[in-house]
Amino acid sequence: MSARLDPEIFAERRRRFIHAIGDGGIAILPSAPISLRTGDVEYLYRQDNDFYYLTGFAEPESVALIAPGEKEEFILLARPRDPERETWTGRRAGLEGAVADYGANRAFPIDDLDSVLRRYLEKAERVYFPLGVNERMNSRVLELVRYAQTMRPRLGSGPHAILDPRAIIHEERLRKRPEELEAMRHAIAISAEAHRAAMARARGAMMEWEIEALVDYTFRSRGAAGPSYPSIVASGANAATLHYINNDRCMETGDLLLIDAGCEYGFYASDVTRTFPIGARFSPLQRDLYEIVLEAQRAAIETIRPGVKFDDPHEIAVRILVEGMCRVGLLTGSPEQALSDGSWRRHYMHRTSHWLGMDVHDVGLYRVGGESRTLEPGMVLTVEPGLYVAARDDRAPERFRGVGIRIEDDVLVTADGYEVMTAAVPKTVAEIESLTTSGA
Repeated sequence: MSARLDPEIFAERRRRFIHAIGDGGIAILPSAPISLRTGDVEYLYRQDNDFYYLTGFAEPESVALIAPGEKEEFILLARPRDPERETWTGRRAGLEGAVADYGANRAFPIDDLDSVLRRYLEKAERVYFPLGVNERMNSRVLELVRYAQTMRPRLGSGPHAILDPRAIIHEERLRKRPEELEAMRHAIAISAEAHRAAMARARGAMMEWEIEALVDYTFRSRGAAGPSYPSIVASGANAATLHYINNDRCMETGDLLLIDAGCEYGFYASDVTRTFPIGARFSPLQRDLYEIVLEAQRAAIETIRPGVKFDDPHEIAVRILVEGMCRVGLLTGSPEQALSDGSWRRHYMHRTSHWLGMDVHDVGLYRVGGESRTLEPGMVLTVEPGLYVAARDDRAPERFRGVGIRIEDDVLVTADGYEVMTAAVPKTVAEIESLTTSGA
């Protein structure tokens, strides 16, 4: 992964985490498991985000042990150096590197996990462990906790509760700090370049995968780790399929092309969607529908500031989309009737926003105490209204069928409002058409 952060940043994150779990708690955080793609071929390894957030350690087969109140508060269990294995799979940090480069107070071989955990568990009152994330680790940790609990009457100490550390870590991750925003800005700048290149290069008779390749090439050639998620390159009626990733249609001049693609840089994601006509200007109908979505998105973004509810951008976007669909004849009756009977959901079936950070659908509660969460400075969310009419939707007037439009930006909540972090990606009709008709 690119752009490794200063070790002191991870140390400060651990200090906040240690303060939150308090004396008597112990946290056991496993790395992501290695996954096989097929046979003995592994998927490209990607570290677990919560593990990386607190350690900065990107290697597999590792476990972080965080024990407040202990002299050695941060223990890292990792693979020792092994010249023979490193010839095949690359250099390891080893136990020495875990201490010198990653700030561990002490490091042990990962094969010593059981014996090390036993020593710490017998003194802990509470165990923080993310059950359900790593099934193999689940069974090992639960067995060790049960054993420590059986020893509690004899020792006078031992765990009496297992708690989820994600409740603490995810609240921290929800509010982005300067170093996180810097990584996200870098990812967004690369993604903006990719989207501009796609608008300029897409032409009829090209395959969707050619544009996907252009986008992915831009990501990697600019130093990103690759896509944050499988890129959606959906032309024509394919754009009405929300998570279309086949990307195998031959595109036609004048069709709309919806590209939902963002890269990952330094473990942080970007998420951008634009819709534009392939090698042409918008047709009158395309432009009418596009302007509806753009108006809804702009109004939703304008609501964002500290103190408003997470659901507020969605509600204003729905209202404007419904008014627009009624105005052009995609929906019949009045906007109030469509809002009441829910007929609009055929053409807008997803929410307007989600959190963005290390995960493209990032962590953090959307509702607190049964109510939509209040936005705070440092939160980053997407704003992505859309309008979709399936080609087979015989309830829609024929002229609208086979259309999909989505516009998505990444928005930072600031102290007094918002910042559209993806503002460099063209989205007005004039900006888009200057690229789609450029002949590049």
